[in-house]
Amino acid sequence: MDRIKRLFDSKKNEKILSVYFTAGFPQKDSTVDVIKALSDGGVDMIEIGIPFSDPMADGPVIQQSSQKALDNGMTQNLLFEQLKDIRKVTDIPLILMGYINTAMQFGFENLCKKAVEVGVDGFIIPDIPLEEYISQYKPIVEKYGLKFILLITPETPEERIRKIDSVSSGFVYMVSSASTTGAQNSFSEDKQHYFRKIADMDLKNPTLVGFGVSNKATFDAACEHSRGAIIGSAFIRALEEQPTVQEAVKSLISKL
Repeated sequence: MDRIKRLFDSKKNEKILSVYFTAGFPQKDSTVDVIKALSDGGVDMIEIGIPFSDPMADGPVIQQSSQKALDNGMTQNLLFEQLKDIRKVTDIPLILMGYINTAMQFGFENLCKKAVEVGVDGFIIPDIPLEEYISQYKPIVEKYGLKFILLITPETPEERIRKIDSVSSGFVYMVSSASTTGAQNSFSEDKQHYFRKIADMDLKNPTLVGFGVSNKATFDAACEHSRGAIIGSAFIRALEEQPTVQEAVKSLISKL
């Protein structure tokens, strides 16, 4: 079952909301509770972050959540153990987001095998070089029927965007800036020009905007020229500030 394709096919004219959280944060055993709360709260897709000691694409909020998860004792083996019955909890798309170091440590093919076993739909691994992904990892991803989402930025040349689009599956992650993740209150005209440029390229994959989406203004601006948006830091903050994961989800949704 292609849950990601089903999502984009079923919400052609609606704003897709994907939310990122770090597995093992705020507590080691929070993972399933967070997924259930997000799914029950109406979120369309969830990115589950695999904690890593040096998450280079992430800003300070997500970096701190990753370190906290590691301090809590979170591991990839434990994550898959927590996810073993997750498809009894939700049927929305689930994507694992991590880094190549952790994937290699676990074994990339083993990672794919475990992902399929628990019902994960795909991966985002931002530090795999494109050519290396095509030559070494894409055949394994396809063998297991998983999606692999690649990233583009405002600095990515058009020819490379076309190549990324040609090998991506599921959707293309449209990074709003070349900096790390982190909440913003609004998007500049330059960023909105970039969103329009990508929309005009008519890529084969749908796009979602990530990095800097945190409120109604940024969510609406992201959705104007893409199929939806990904929120991370703003939700991690809500998990820190609210007494329960359910309240954190309510707080996030209310801001959108």
